[in-house]
Amino acid sequence: MSVQGYSYLFVGLSFALYIAIAIWSRAASTREFYVAGGGVHPIINGMATGADWMSAASFLSVAGLIAFAGRDGSVYLIGWTGGFVLLALLLAPYLRKFGRFTVPEFVGDRYYSDTARVVAVICLLFISFTYIAGQMRGVGIVFSRFLEIDIDAGVVVGMAIVFVYAVLGGMKGITYTQVAQYCVLIFAFLVPAVFLSILFTGNPSPQLGFGGQLADGSGLTVLEKLDRVVGELGFAPYSQSQRDLVDSAAIVVALMIGTAGLPHVIVRFFTVPRVSDARRSAGWALFFICVMYTTIPAVAVFARLNLSTTVNEVPYVQAPAWVKNWENTGLIAWQDKNGDGVIQYRAGTAFAPPKPEFADGRGSHGQRLVTNAPTANANELYVDPDILVMANPEIADLPGWVVGLIAAGAVAAALSTAAGLLLVISSAISHDLLKRTFAPNIGERGELRCARLASAAAVLIAGWFGIHPPAFVAQTVAFAFGLAAATLFPAILLGIFSKRANRPGAIAGMLAVLVFTLGYIVYFNFVAPELNQPEHWLWGISPTGIGTLGAALNVLVALTVSALTAPPPAAVQDLVDDIRIPTGAGIAHHH
Repeated sequence: MSVQGYSYLFVGLSFALYIAIAIWSRAASTREFYVAGGGVHPIINGMATGADWMSAASFLSVAGLIAFAGRDGSVYLIGWTGGFVLLALLLAPYLRKFGRFTVPEFVGDRYYSDTARVVAVICLLFISFTYIAGQMRGVGIVFSRFLEIDIDAGVVVGMAIVFVYAVLGGMKGITYTQVAQYCVLIFAFLVPAVFLSILFTGNPSPQLGFGGQLADGSGLTVLEKLDRVVGELGFAPYSQSQRDLVDSAAIVVALMIGTAGLPHVIVRFFTVPRVSDARRSAGWALFFICVMYTTIPAVAVFARLNLSTTVNEVPYVQAPAWVKNWENTGLIAWQDKNGDGVIQYRAGTAFAPPKPEFADGRGSHGQRLVTNAPTANANELYVDPDILVMANPEIADLPGWVVGLIAAGAVAAALSTAAGLLLVISSAISHDLLKRTFAPNIGERGELRCARLASAAAVLIAGWFGIHPPAFVAQTVAFAFGLAAATLFPAILLGIFSKRANRPGAIAGMLAVLVFTLGYIVYFNFVAPELNQPEHWLWGISPTGIGTLGAALNVLVALTVSALTAPPPAAVQDLVDDIRIPTGAGIAHHH
């Protein structure tokens, strides 16, 4: 069976499973649509949360990012896993006890204001759309490779599938589907990692192989060999950091508190019966996430070593098959700058803008022709970091079924998060904007219909962003975390831990920081990308890390405005006390 045959088989089987589960557990009420009826077991919920949280960014992009960024890529691992601990201990149990379905609902009730709820919805939509753009791009990469079509067409196929899938089931269908997706994606991620670890070091554990000695008799460890290889090609040493310490710290903090402010992950804690279950399912989720996150650095190192040793100084006509397969998707490109027909892989960007632009027809060696003229440096090869995990089995010449398995895993990872995000977007619009604010008389059927329409609109917008992504998948997702860190996290934190935080303070804080953070990210990435350098940044903090500064600013503005205006009503202050007192009841008394 061919690689494409295996891919169709595995992706097809996994889809049949997901759709069967979605139909079996169709949502009949809004409570089932939003929080799965509130009766999910903590281990099951932990697995579903793991799948929800490990998106296409975790599956496809983080390893690729670390493969190319080396030690600097580790900020993503530390920030994202650390943030989960923060969410589990600091916010989840209190929000669960407050007993509201959505983050804007908490903000609206805690700050006794429809305006605050609407501002929270606006923040949430910015965060979710930025995040889902990354997922759509991930889905597009997978489909473009297997259907052998261009990446934009791949995104369109992905949109159609996500739509069917999220609109039918609501949270109940999504929860049980996500358990199946977790099993598929973790198996798909570990199998090639184990193969590669045995191939390079003879050790079946990727985590141990990562620090182990190579099996080639050279006496070098994996990292020593990689530092030597990339050094010879002119790259910076893999195991040394090139990023400023202040910026690294800012990115880690932004990703941590951004995770704790992510609406689609917070919602998962409302699907369990009791507050104690919210903590337990968070512990399980962390375990399930760590299985993958401790494997990622090993996969990154093996991938980079593979890439550097299998394509450099190889004549294009003898290049491995995977180079030509991926070239058709437009995510790898080669331009013969010196006319010798040999691939030169060196430090530096190969093409004038960072991405290649293709012309019609083929060159003299059968390669896709690239129009953006060669730049001065000697690098002839462009490899999109987002493809490394998927191309890894092909690069290492593993059996065809492993490649098919990775495809199924990548689709599972992107779909599980996209579905969770669509649900958050649709519930924010139907529940928080319509039911709680602008159309309180809407019936349950009307609310469900609006939720489904909002999902459909969200898929279209997300697809557009997937075709025109602001950055690589992991970076696009990191911007979403920065926005969550700056806007929603401080409002939730002050809502739980400060009795003095009031309506004008919360609104002023969220609005000021949404403008500041979004403005900073847009300015450096879209308005003036040529200035996106450390010397132009505020205190040397990159757009990826600016959420940290935004969060501090938000707390400062909110507390200052709160101090200058009337304190919250006594009932709200009692409510804050009530959230923080542990009770065995599980649901706050005021219901």
